[in-house]
Amino acid sequence: MTSRLRYSPWDGTQVVFDVDALDVMEELTDDLLYSGDVNAALRRLLQEGMTDRDGRRLEGLTDLIERLRERREELLANSDLGSAVEGIGQELTEITDMERAEMDCQEAAARASGDEEWARSAQESFTNKRFDLDLMPPDLAGQMKALDRYDFTSDEAAERFEALTERLRGQLLDQAFNQMSGAMANLSPEELARNRDMMAELNSMLEARSEGREPDFEGFMERFGDMFPENPQDLDELLEALARRMAATQALMNSLSPEQRAELAALSEQIMSDLGLNFEMSRLADNLRQMFPDAGWSARYDTSGFDPLDLAQASELMSELGDLDSLQGLLRSAATPGALGEVDLDRLSELMGPEAAEQVERLAELTRQLQEAGLIDTKEGRLELTPAGLRRLGQNALAQVFRQLRNDQLGTHDHPDIGVGHEPAYVTRPWEWGDPFRVDLHATVRNAVLREAAEGRRPTGRVSLSPDDFEIAETEHQVRAATVLMLDLSLSMPMRDYFLPAKRVAMALHGLITMQFPRDYLGIVGFSEVARVLRADQLPEASWDYVYGTNMAHGFQLARELLAHEQGTKQILMVTDGEPTAHIGPSGEPQFQYPPSQATIDATLTEVGRCTRAGIRINTFMLEPDGGLARFVERLTQINGGRAFFADPQNLGEFVLVDFVEQRRKLLRQR
Repeated sequence: MTSRLRYSPWDGTQVVFDVDALDVMEELTDDLLYSGDVNAALRRLLQEGMTDRDGRRLEGLTDLIERLRERREELLANSDLGSAVEGIGQELTEITDMERAEMDCQEAAARASGDEEWARSAQESFTNKRFDLDLMPPDLAGQMKALDRYDFTSDEAAERFEALTERLRGQLLDQAFNQMSGAMANLSPEELARNRDMMAELNSMLEARSEGREPDFEGFMERFGDMFPENPQDLDELLEALARRMAATQALMNSLSPEQRAELAALSEQIMSDLGLNFEMSRLADNLRQMFPDAGWSARYDTSGFDPLDLAQASELMSELGDLDSLQGLLRSAATPGALGEVDLDRLSELMGPEAAEQVERLAELTRQLQEAGLIDTKEGRLELTPAGLRRLGQNALAQVFRQLRNDQLGTHDHPDIGVGHEPAYVTRPWEWGDPFRVDLHATVRNAVLREAAEGRRPTGRVSLSPDDFEIAETEHQVRAATVLMLDLSLSMPMRDYFLPAKRVAMALHGLITMQFPRDYLGIVGFSEVARVLRADQLPEASWDYVYGTNMAHGFQLARELLAHEQGTKQILMVTDGEPTAHIGPSGEPQFQYPPSQATIDATLTEVGRCTRAGIRINTFMLEPDGGLARFVERLTQINGGRAFFADPQNLGEFVLVDFVEQRRKLLRQR
């Protein structure tokens, strides 16, 4: 298949919202760190929207729903729905006034002619006609029926009444069949009969379907397809559109006062009774109500404005209000970007402008973008992070943490220990006798070219090397670190808003080690009432435990067991907000007590001693300025020789990551 592209001159208005899958993933990072639920994170993004790299805003569903609500309130506040019925009465009054004026004029002319017979005949005739007009029923249907039988004296009044009748008939039909090609423009008896036949055949197809028979939709479209320029592709599409339109008509009736509703119903019966139109329309509405009970048949709107409406405008108002309500309901219920595929973007564009439709379209594409980038995938009906998504989440967490660091905290340390390791130090120096021959070709050739130029040699296209030209690339020693991050998952962590910063650090450490120290080991242990080992792919979904207890002893035990199988420098980084309040008792069950019991303190310090004898350094990051925690950590560091920090949740990542990198550099300097 070949792609077709369309180009147009740049006029400064073609500004589009520009994000890719990585931008979307960065926007989701905190939500994924907090809950690990891709579906929940996408729901939040749907509701709140996001900002692209150029600062342009993609509205969320909350913003769009608010705009739909404001548009709805604006329509209701400005419109006078009752005027649709009252206006018909006013026009009938104007027609009868026109007729009376013409009779007065002709009667005066007869008297002025001097012809007594003509004057007497005119007076008698006009007296009877005035009597007929005076006796017209007060309701609109009665007036329309009386005037339909009335012999007008005024040709202008007769023409105006004829035009009113045709207009009302067209508007009443238009309520159910909006924008039907040709049907509303020419309401001749033949066209009216064709409208009736079309509705009768629709009713027959509905009844055939209810009996289990297949309706002849293709044949129907051959006979009446010109009346539906939107070209529905099947019977369901056609019927759903008709149901929405007829439900809007019913909403109009529901929104009128009881008196106005009765007036309009009787008027419809009077005008549409010709050729059985009213019967077929009522029959079709009943059938559609049964098929589409949720189309909004019971909707009702209270208008409070002063803008007058005719019947057609009132019907269009009901249709617009119904579509606004439908769109609001659909957007409110959208739990995933894919659910937005049900939104009628063309209708949304008509109601709220093309920008709103484009925003919804972009929101609907978010899941596809992430899936095509390989960051998420569907497993057992749920969206989950892929390994690539997990790595990206760690990178984003790392970037968030490193953005908080001051310039003097990373990247300014000298590395005096240059040797024959494997990692490049990105430093060169002249080769000396006995050095390993790790030639830096760029520096060596540059030295030769500069030397020949200094000697005044003319370029020949060839470079001659001398021993003084050789430059070697220095390397730094490699060390391997094995780290276990102990993450407090007790209930107090989310209660104090510490959980997200702590989890962000865990993901950042994973990202740092994966990207910069791939030979290092990182284990993760979560601890609350008991401790458990977490795999890296489980970390995004790890959450706090709805239990009381901070079992550091069990956490140290599991961390020590993980590090027992690793080589290199071993350390534990513990992030916690409370002193130990639980340990595993003799029965093998966790025992909790607050304030901490001496048994819990002793069990925890026993594990600290075992870690110390195993050569494991314990560095503790305290999130809560608690005196009991500080006293315990002081005893811990005295036994182990590690360090303790009080870290504000906002700079927790700064402390942990700077410490991790700095420890590696110290190890390098010690070699």
